Amino acid sequence: MRKSAGVIAVIAALALVASAAWGAVRHYQAKASEFDPAKTRLVQGAWIAGIGCPTNAKTSFGTYTDPACTTGARDNHVRGLLLAKTGPLQNAASALARISGVKGLTLTELGYDIRKPGTAADDRGSHCGAGAPRFNVRTADGSLYFIGCNSPPGDPTPGDGWLRLRWGGSAPLMAYGPGGLEDIAGKTVKSITIVFDEGQDTGPDNFGMAVLDNIDINGTLIGHSGVASG
Repeated sequence: MRKSAGVIAVIAALALVASAAWGAVRHYQAKASEFDPAKTRLVQGAWIAGIGCPTNAKTSFGTYTDPACTTGARDNHVRGLLLAKTGPLQNAASALARISGVKGLTLTELGYDIRKPGTAADDRGSHCGAGAPRFNVRTADGSLYFIGCNSPPGDPTPGDGWLRLRWGGSAPLMAYGPGGLEDIAGKTVKSITIVFDEGQDTGPDNFGMAVLDNIDINGTLIGHSGVASG
């Protein structure tokens, strides 16, 4: 009887350790949605298979990896985050991706891969403007900070048809906030949202659409709505 009680105690202790370890690992999600109070139906946010950045993706001739995403979140369906706004910037509507699991996080790095050849300023491919797609970062003290696709500029890794952009990491994590441009590395997060609200009247591409993948939260990559990998 004593032996059984000892075994049960050991199992209970191991369960507590496993539970603590699980709780210590953050599990992020990027839930696509729309803000469209006037019901214009001119915006769309969705994860779609086959449009993401390919990392060791199966092809008819073997496998293929875009040089921009030699690392990527686990996703056999190669999903990408479509964010689109049809029509003018003036329309009060936007496509969104709300990042869950970030409350209380000490921020060090943000980023994403964007379906765009060349540089962030290239007028080909996804829209990459000063205001969209952008990170809206709300910190624990109530302050709101913005990081646009090309303002402030991210650290780029170009590929064949994709561009990896990262802010922070080994460099300062610059963002626009109440006091102008400042380093927000080390701040405690309340919420993070990716917002796309620039329409087809916004240059230089006038495309009104972007495809993202491998959303980076402190080095952890989100490859579709419910999966992240470190």
